[in-house]
Amino acid sequence: MSSRNSWALTIFLILSLWFHPQLAQALRFDLAAEKHPRPRCVWNFAGAHSLVIVTANVPSSPGQRVDIEILDGSEQGNVYLSKRDIKGETRLAVTTHESADVGVCLTNHLESGEGKLSRTVDLDVDIGADALDYNAIANQESLSILEVEMRKLEAVVREVVDELGYLHRRETKMRDTNESTNDRVKTFSILIMIGIIAMGAWQIIHLRSFFKRKYLID
Repeated sequence: MSSRNSWALTIFLILSLWFHPQLAQALRFDLAAEKHPRPRCVWNFAGAHSLVIVTANVPSSPGQRVDIEILDGSEQGNVYLSKRDIKGETRLAVTTHESADVGVCLTNHLESGEGKLSRTVDLDVDIGADALDYNAIANQESLSILEVEMRKLEAVVREVVDELGYLHRRETKMRDTNESTNDRVKTFSILIMIGIIAMGAWQIIHLRSFFKRKYLID
């Protein structure tokens, strides 16, 4: 590979890493306890067959029970994992079935006690390349620091390409749906016009026959 091609590849990888959206999200929020709580969800996009690692740190508190559920927003509505009464630091890992938004939903059930109770939850969501343990990979394959960074860049670029492919397929599907809808609207409009013309012709014939019976016209 020439020096120019090497520099071009390096610049492309750096730009891809720079402009690619972060697939990791760290949040801290208060989760109110209720008798019939509504889930509080955090959504992130994940490509098909992507590793998703969720780390939730929930302090123990009497009278409260925190449940967690990991699902996606696809048409099938896949539920990857559901766990009751998580306490302390809980680490969960799932692999997505298809490209879709993945939601991590938490609910805090009030089992006993009164008043406004809540828990402070620390939530980390790592997706795709961010979920891989590159230190373990480096130790296992005896990789240098530069090779590890290249592995990271390669994984990020692969995710960018996969996401662009998903967006292209989604755009194609939406365009096909739009064209199909336009064809149906056009056909429906033509049928309405034919119906209006037929109704007008029938009215003219009916009125002409009526006027003839009344001897208003010859």
